Amino acid sequence: MTILTTEVPHEMAGMRLDAVLAELFDDYSRSKLQIWVRAGRVKVNGEDLKPRDKLVGGEFISLDAEPEVVIVYEAENIPLDIIFEDDDILILNKPAGLVVHPAIGNWTGTLLNALLYHLPQLETLPRAGIVHRIDKDTSGLLMVAKTLQAHNHLTEQLQARTIHREYQAITHNRMIAGGTIDDPIGRHPTDRLRYAVRDNGKEAVTHYRVITRFKRHTHIQVKLETGRTHQIRVHMGHVRFPLLGDPLYSGRFKLPAKCAEALEEVLRSFKRQALHAVKLGLVHPTTSEYIEWEQPLPVDMLDLLTALAKNDAEEEQ
Repeated sequence: MTILTTEVPHEMAGMRLDAVLAELFDDYSRSKLQIWVRAGRVKVNGEDLKPRDKLVGGEFISLDAEPEVVIVYEAENIPLDIIFEDDDILILNKPAGLVVHPAIGNWTGTLLNALLYHLPQLETLPRAGIVHRIDKDTSGLLMVAKTLQAHNHLTEQLQARTIHREYQAITHNRMIAGGTIDDPIGRHPTDRLRYAVRDNGKEAVTHYRVITRFKRHTHIQVKLETGRTHQIRVHMGHVRFPLLGDPLYSGRFKLPAKCAEALEEVLRSFKRQALHAVKLGLVHPTTSEYIEWEQPLPVDMLDLLTALAKNDAEEEQ
C-alpha cells in the first residue's frame, strides 16, 4: 500500500475533487482517480467525498495509490553513466543524442529503456521513475526516483521550485551582461515541433550570467526557476542569443564573420545545441538532507570553447 498526501492550495477553491486530484496527482489519469474516490481510497480531511464535490482550499488529502504497471516498454542493455545511486534516487549524466522517453520515431534506444534494464522494478513507477527530462541533444545531470514515495517527493520539490538546476550554454552573438527572462512559454502557433514566448503560455523564468565573452559568441551560466519544454532554448532565442548548434531556434547554419578554417571545422562538426546540465541539487526524499552534484562540460563543448578562444586570439594578431 502506498499512501500519498498533500494539502489543497487555496487557489484551487471552488474546484471539483476529481479536478483537484488530477492536478495534484498528475501521474494518474482522471478516470483512475475517480475510481479510487468511489472506492474510498481518497480521504479529504479524513472523510469520503464524491468526485464532483467542490473544495474550499486548505483541505488535507490522502490517496491510497495501489501499485500498477504503467510502463510497458522493452528493457534494453544501454550503458548508463551513473553519478550517484542509493535506495531512493539515481543521478546520472545523460549523453547528448540519447532520447529520455520513448515517443513516435524513438520507441527504443531511450534512457527509459536503459533504466528498465538496470532496475526492472521501475516498471511500476510513472515514466519508470523519470522525474524531469532534458532534450535529446542536451547533455548532463538528470534525476530518477526509485520508489513511488521518492517520485512524489521530488515532484513536489519541482512544483515548489526548490530543485536547483544549473546549466552552461554557448550562444550566438556577444552578450554585454546577464539578466533574467520572465516570459511565458507555450506551443508555437504554427509549428508543432517548436515552443515560443506567448502571452497565453505558462510562466517561465530563466536567469543567466556571462562566463566568457567571445567576439561573436558568449559562454553563459543559466539557472532555471521553472522547467518548461525547451525553456532555455526558447528564452535565449527570444532575447536574440540563440544557442549555438540549435537549428530549431537559431535558424539555418551560418558561419560567423572572420571564421578561420580550424573554427569552421569545429562548428560544422558540432551537431547539437551547446547546452549542458552542469549542476543539480535537491533535498533527499528520505534523509531530508540537501545534496548537490556537479558534472563538468563534455569534451565537445570544451573543444568548441577552445576553438572560439583560439579564433579570437588569432584575429587579434
